Amino acid sequence: VTVSATGYSLPGRTATGLPVGLGVVAVDPSVIPLGTRMTIPGYGEGVAADTGSAVQGYEIDLWFPTVAAALAWGRRTVTISLH
Repeated sequence: VTVSATGYSLPGRTATGLPVGLGVVAVDPSVIPLGTRMTIPGYGEGVAADTGSAVQGYEIDLWFPTVAAALAWGRRTVTISLH
């Protein structure tokens, strides 16, 4: 699936109640169901564990431990593999 992936770095918990951390991916659950595992080129393995008002359609947000790392990722188009 080809998506637009944006980096983010916020503390707290996800929409599913998990703490944020590496591999936490925010998705539009009407496109990628929560709980879906995926491989993201340049990022690694992730799980759809969060939602966001700005995450709509074929967009995902990838969690990073620092703002600098999230900004370094920026926004890019990637083709992810869903498992």
